Amino acid sequence: MTLLFIGSTELLVIGGVALLIFGGKKIPELMKGLGKGVKSFKQGMNEPLDDKKDDNKNGENTEEEKQEEEKSKEKE
Repeated sequence: MTLLFIGSTELLVIGGVALLIFGGKKIPELMKGLGKGVKSFKQGMNEPLDDKKDDNKNGENTEEEKQEEEKSKEKE
């Protein structure tokens, strides 16, 4: 699996090709979108862990949850 070992020369070539294809103004926008995607992926990976923490609190509701329940009852 030598695909994972990319040297500095290869990174420069890839960066140069990306610059030619997308242009200098578009690359920061692409990197910003990539960063948001990685952030949402990390949050998605942590959500199942957060659900387990909620299950371990012995059925006790936090103040925020109590307020949300009251608001939903008022809407009905």
